Amino acid sequence: MKTTLTSSVAFVALSAGAVTAEDLTVFGPWLGPDQAMVEEVLSDFEEKSGHAVSYVGSDSFEQQIVVDAEAGSAPNVSVFPQPGLAADMAARGFLTPLKDGTGDWLKDNYAAGQSWVDLGTYKGPDGEEDLYGFFYKVDVKSLVWYSPENFEDAGYEIPETMEELKALTDQIVADGETPWCIGLGSGGATGWPATDWVEDMMLRTQPPEVYDQWVSNGIPFDDERVVAAIEEFGYFARNDDYVAGGAGAVASTDFRDSPKGLFSAPPQCYMHRQASFIPAFFPDGTEVGADADFFYFPAYDGKDLGQPVLGAGTLWAITNENQAAHDLIAYLQTTDAHEIWMANGGFLTPHTGVDSSKFATEAAAKMNGILLDATTFRFDGSDLMPGGVGAGTFWTGMVDYAGGADAASVASDIQDSWDALK
Repeated sequence: MKTTLTSSVAFVALSAGAVTAEDLTVFGPWLGPDQAMVEEVLSDFEEKSGHAVSYVGSDSFEQQIVVDAEAGSAPNVSVFPQPGLAADMAARGFLTPLKDGTGDWLKDNYAAGQSWVDLGTYKGPDGEEDLYGFFYKVDVKSLVWYSPENFEDAGYEIPETMEELKALTDQIVADGETPWCIGLGSGGATGWPATDWVEDMMLRTQPPEVYDQWVSNGIPFDDERVVAAIEEFGYFARNDDYVAGGAGAVASTDFRDSPKGLFSAPPQCYMHRQASFIPAFFPDGTEVGADADFFYFPAYDGKDLGQPVLGAGTLWAITNENQAAHDLIAYLQTTDAHEIWMANGGFLTPHTGVDSSKFATEAAAKMNGILLDATTFRFDGSDLMPGGVGAGTFWTGMVDYAGGADAASVASDIQDSWDALK
């Protein structure tokens, strides 16, 4: 808290000492309700700093920011949904390093702080690494959803380790029920839910450095450690007794329909692993915290890898430097910047200094607690891989694997596709 207060005081002092206010442009991916949320945050910054702020959102952000940067007309601050694009732009000289001390602040004030520094650090045009990205607004993927009523009726307890989760899976089968609903269908993106499973399993079976090497292809996709993580997914998804509809239904079941088995009577399944957004596809009227709840997708007790969390999020980077841009990054270090959006919903943060009572719902506060308990945070790996792999052969390979293909063969084919892109 001391460090947080120091940061806040520094921001206020910096703003009060500014000789002239500046115009500040911010470009990001948010439209609709999320745009209204970010504009409320930026309005608070505008009032406290004296800078005039303009936000523009686009559903073609990834393409447009490159065009603008190449044309020399980039906004002052850009909000990147994917670190990979920010890293590419840093290497091309389109990003400005953040002020000295920002990395230390992140280590001291963000849960798993070193993880956030790592995720925002890239090589510049000179090949030297620097901190370019500040993460703000995060999503959690390492969640298992369930019906509290079903668990209570069956006498099941929330598992706290992967060993306990596997034991519970077997117990549900022994009781004549089906433990899991899993669906990989998603139109042209079919297969992506399985990539999240594999990424979570990589973080639960290997140190984070190995995960990073895998995502960058520092180790090949068909490395035995990656194959083992794929097979960890298969432990659940390729067992007819474990999955509603049997293993053959996994690839053909739409991910949006998959969790509905939790709410049927009698239940078609008892657990569903999916990210924080999935309640949008629950039956109308489902109340999170009552009709549905969630727990942390647990780590192995026997592997001593802490409490890793898989997720996604947005990073803010300076794409057209002025003092107002640096002032905005300093403002994002204050609790106000986080608590304003927290109160409106749809916002999670690793900032350890925020007042959890200001979350819009108890469920949001509980979900954020999982983020704050993380010892390691890693970004969705498929989003960091080249598009032809992360949004291509990784997706299709997981469909093949769910359908019975050999894990090592699937991994080898994915690696071949990555080699072809080099």
